[in-house]
Amino acid sequence: MSARSETGSRLDDAARAGWLYYVAGHTQDQIASALGISRQTAQRLVSLAMSEGLIKVRVDHPIANCLDLAARLKTRFALDLVEVAPSASDSSSTTIGISEVAAVQIEKWLRLPEPIVMGIGTGRTLKAAISQLPPMECPQHKIVSLTGNIAPDGSAAFYNVIFTMADRIKARSFPMPLPVIASSPQEREMLLSQPMIRQTLALAAEASVTFVGIGDLGPRAPLYEDGFVSEAELKALQKAGGVGEIVGWVFDRDGRMIDGVTNDRVSSAPLPSREKSLVVALAMGELKLPGILAAVNRRLVNGLITDERTAAALLSGG
Repeated sequence: MSARSETGSRLDDAARAGWLYYVAGHTQDQIASALGISRQTAQRLVSLAMSEGLIKVRVDHPIANCLDLAARLKTRFALDLVEVAPSASDSSSTTIGISEVAAVQIEKWLRLPEPIVMGIGTGRTLKAAISQLPPMECPQHKIVSLTGNIAPDGSAAFYNVIFTMADRIKARSFPMPLPVIASSPQEREMLLSQPMIRQTLALAAEASVTFVGIGDLGPRAPLYEDGFVSEAELKALQKAGGVGEIVGWVFDRDGRMIDGVTNDRVSSAPLPSREKSLVVALAMGELKLPGILAAVNRRLVNGLITDERTAAALLSGG
């Protein structure tokens, strides 16, 4: 990282600490806990925010609006974690910004000394986040995939990230050696009954934290473009009211899983308990908005990493 990048990152951290201290009214101990740093570092960041002129009547930094949106989203949807990245006005990317924020969150969990189980979904945003992780030695942790890693043609699913993560993170990895969507409900039941798969499913249910993407069900839905469902199946899912999917599970505007169509053939693990663990969705953009809104309203997830525009749209009701 260049000196300029390090300085910018330091000011970002200072702006966060300054907002939490002067606007949200948090103590330095609370700031340290929220940012995953020591109390001494929190104190230095608050001081830096003041010395750099970031603190006036408001936090004079773009991150302040992100923090305000995050706080409002957290209250509005009773979420346990919300991170909002600045929107890039000149980009149509659905990964820039949130993938960087997600990488920071994932790294924080991986640096914990006590052993955890981390669940991992799939998708372009998650793959982009994983690619930004530094090489790490984490033998105390277990990383488990929630979804199959085999594409319809028998090849490795391109956006399944468990193997990418295994290359960068020296932790025990548990892939799901299954097709994302089985050819029939009977095949699904047969596959899931295998002892090795049952063990992986049980491990996924124990995840302390899980990171997933949210796919849309539009004309260029990832499930369709990546070959997991046919055009006829996509149209059937749309007709049934599908607006989004998480690791292959398709749901409607109310966050309810669609009966039949492809859901009775999905071989992914169920999402871990949102009452006992943290399930964080990485998603942004207009196409994904109905799916994100349904997921947070229904509490399919209890954590969200998104961008400013999407956050504002969620707060206005989508």
